[in-house]
Amino acid sequence: MTGRSEPPDGAPENPAGGEDEYRSLVFDESFVQAARMQEYSAQERMGEHARAVRALPDTQVVRTGGSRAAIALVVLIALAFAVAVYIGFRSPYPQPATRRAEPLRTTVVPLAPRGAVPGGSPERLYAAEPVSGFRTGADGINFPTVQRTQNFSDSQITAALATVKDYLVESSLNPDVLTGSVHRPVEHLLDPDQRTQFEQSLSSPADDGSHAATGWLVRFDPEQVELADPKIRVEGTLGYEEEAPGVLGVVSDHTFTYALRPADGPHRDDDASLFTVRRELHFRFDREDLRLHRLEVLTAHVQAGPQSCSADATGMLRPLLAGERADARGPAATDPYATGRPTAALCGTLEAVSSPTAPTTSPGSPHQGPGADRPSRPRP
Repeated sequence: MTGRSEPPDGAPENPAGGEDEYRSLVFDESFVQAARMQEYSAQERMGEHARAVRALPDTQVVRTGGSRAAIALVVLIALAFAVAVYIGFRSPYPQPATRRAEPLRTTVVPLAPRGAVPGGSPERLYAAEPVSGFRTGADGINFPTVQRTQNFSDSQITAALATVKDYLVESSLNPDVLTGSVHRPVEHLLDPDQRTQFEQSLSSPADDGSHAATGWLVRFDPEQVELADPKIRVEGTLGYEEEAPGVLGVVSDHTFTYALRPADGPHRDDDASLFTVRRELHFRFDREDLRLHRLEVLTAHVQAGPQSCSADATGMLRPLLAGERADARGPAATDPYATGRPTAALCGTLEAVSSPTAPTTSPGSPHQGPGADRPSRPRP
């Protein structure tokens, strides 16, 4: 033999042993751990009909490092959630208390005429001073100039004024509310905390300063009177101020003048008479009220005439019609020795409104509305 010879096809390109050729077949540790098949040992393969390999269960193919990381992540998330809940319940900062609406406080004052109630047609009555300068219906309820406060924006203040206007329209101008046939349009605008008091005032009115139905709305007895003209005359003002952080107050002061006539016919063209109601209302809003288009009525001071001082005006207003006079009786007696909540019987004298045939107010004289003899009181 002449020794080792070269292969027939020549020397291989990789004479060092072909490591590069089999480098991709080297099994590292991660490849082995991820394997789904495992070879039986030599002793296991000696059995009859023994298989060469077996499949590993899924729990064994999950890498130990990944499992531990996932468990640690879940634990951290659970701890973070628990800490957040704990801090939420044990916050060192005081939480704002939920503000509940206060009960409405009402004052209803009948205004008695000095003589017979003048009558006439609605057109002629409305043409007399000072009612001739009043606007018709909702046009008489106008917004003031709106300017933001420290905690309320222009749009929030405008929303509050719009809600108050809706309340005044529904409670003073809605014909169905005036006749007592419905009250839902008014109740719908109230804070839920006041709705029970509202319902009690309508179902069981009382002169106790809290349950006069006529403090919430204007209401007549449909069996006694009816509107001679649906175009009610209105004049008044709206004002607002931020009363506390998160609390906006609105004050309305409006005079509503109604042309009324007897409910039982037949009717004449000149059997109408004017009935005037002045309503001074104090409203209050929080941010939830603004969002839900509702309000809280804090106080209501109502003067209405012509009525007799002895008339019970807590459930309905009792107008004196054309040609009628107030009775000689004064308001109901007040007992200072009675226990419980003190009540004070109130009555005023109705300032004469110009008659369509006999003017009593000279041109240029100041407007004297109902309750002019009542001294001015600070608004709420």
